Amino acid sequence: MFLLLVSYCLLSCNPNNLYEKNIEIRNAQWFADSAYTFSFNIQDVKAKYNIYYNIRNTLKYPYYNLYVTYYLENSQKQVIATELQNIFLMDAKTGEPFGEGLGDIFSHELLAIANYQFKQKGKYTFKIKQYMRQDPLPEILTIGIRVEKVQ
Repeated sequence: MFLLLVSYCLLSCNPNNLYEKNIEIRNAQWFADSAYTFSFNIQDVKAKYNIYYNIRNTLKYPYYNLYVTYYLENSQKQVIATELQNIFLMDAKTGEPFGEGLGDIFSHELLAIANYQFKQKGKYTFKIKQYMRQDPLPEILTIGIRVEKVQ
């Protein structure tokens, strides 16, 4: 609980942090047909933004990587950006986990989109789907995003 409070305080102090939300994946089973959705508002269209994935997994996660596809939609529900990405959670040779760990749980903050400039003010939606061969995909505890202005 203390670590959550400290993390919240540190994040809330960052003036460039526009949006952050994490969703707990039920029973740590991420189904291929489950898209996790995050909505945020953009007011400054002159600024550039970075969007990060927040991922928490256990050491029992059976792979060293995670394939995800993101879909960025504008307020008219039009997909304005999408990409299949290969995210490395562990070293492929050694199995050593990347990210920050406490016990057998590791947290990752990984860049999804860099220096993105939104063309219009308004509400945007960022959706994430897993594209691994295993369904459901086990041992992914939470998925989230953080949107921040580039300094």
